[in-house]
Amino acid sequence: MRNLLKIVFMVVACLSIPCVMLGQAATWDSAYRPNIYKTLLGQFSSFPNSRDDIIFLGNSISSYTSWQELLGEKNARNRGIPGDITFGVIDRLGEVIEGQPAKVFILIGINDIARNIPDSVIIKNYERIIHIIKSGSPSTKIYFHTLLPVNNTFTPSLSHFNKDEHILYINKELKLLAKKERIGLIDLYSAFIDSDKKLDKNLSFDGLHLNDKGYLKWAMLIKNGNYLKEK
Repeated sequence: MRNLLKIVFMVVACLSIPCVMLGQAATWDSAYRPNIYKTLLGQFSSFPNSRDDIIFLGNSISSYTSWQELLGEKNARNRGIPGDITFGVIDRLGEVIEGQPAKVFILIGINDIARNIPDSVIIKNYERIIHIIKSGSPSTKIYFHTLLPVNNTFTPSLSHFNKDEHILYINKELKLLAKKERIGLIDLYSAFIDSDKKLDKNLSFDGLHLNDKGYLKWAMLIKNGNYLKEK
């Protein structure tokens, strides 16, 4: 009887407050911005913009390389902010599109998943990003990347691990959105996954971010897809 009462109490408690154990949604914060956000945005705002710019927009995965040198493209611009989420990207799109750039390559969302932002909200924010760019810079070609897989065999464990179903769902919906909005879609997930359905450990140093081999592979996908030459 005592055990039955304990179970009933747990069920009632989970109906009245979020209960992570039973799969209820965890709390999330759309106002979160990484500590470096303001500093980097200030730097980006001070740089000159032009219609020839090729913007790489995203979080640390986009940030941790030199796109100019990696691609041999003098007009490539790094606009990655480590730790950024889709809400942060939306807030800084004005700086991105004020110069009416030629192309914008976007990879964002894995930190949203790690911070428990619902999948439906992430997809809605993708749609908002697309519409803001189309409205503010109609000549800019938009390319979204699918989210990379992660690899939870690395240590230390990261909050981005063990959320593979979210990554798969986001990527599925992103492909549908890209088709609907008629924008470019670069499938990083399929190119970086191994036979165990994890991020290839040879292409990463921590199970989330890419190493030098990973960035070279990414660059080859862009070059071989002729995305830089598309008009």
